[in-house]
Amino acid sequence: MNIPTFLEQRRCWFEHVLHQPTYCAQRLAHELHVPGREVAKTVLLRADGRGKYVVAVLPAHRKIDLEQVEKLLGKGQPELATEAEVAEQFPDCELGTLPPFGSQYGMKTIVDSSLAEDEKIVFESNTHHEAIRMRFDEFCKLEQPVIAQFTTSQ
Repeated sequence: MNIPTFLEQRRCWFEHVLHQPTYCAQRLAHELHVPGREVAKTVLLRADGRGKYVVAVLPAHRKIDLEQVEKLLGKGQPELATEAEVAEQFPDCELGTLPPFGSQYGMKTIVDSSLAEDEKIVFESNTHHEAIRMRFDEFCKLEQPVIAQFTTSQ
């Protein structure tokens, strides 16, 4: 899936931002001169021991509270997916990049409620040198994520 093409086909407003390669959300925030709270990092979670995955989207400056995610999902202890699992589940993305559109990969997407505090979010596209800026409400309308509080400050 090509993120800009996907958004164009759905007639969403977005900015496609090319930048120097970055390999973490905080570096992306620094590169684009935006606060970490506006950069959405995407994390793949193994929701149960049977290969069920969930895409978690949270601000760059926060970290996942796995106990909160477990309560939210109502399943066994979630775990961070391995790099190999990420590569397998997102074969059309550069290794280490995860777009926040789990639905397009047959997965549930959860979004930390703190991302709703800003009008726009920024996230990685399919590569380490492309980012997308779009309105948070439009992202939610398109993705239909579960929005809940499941992070802690770093």
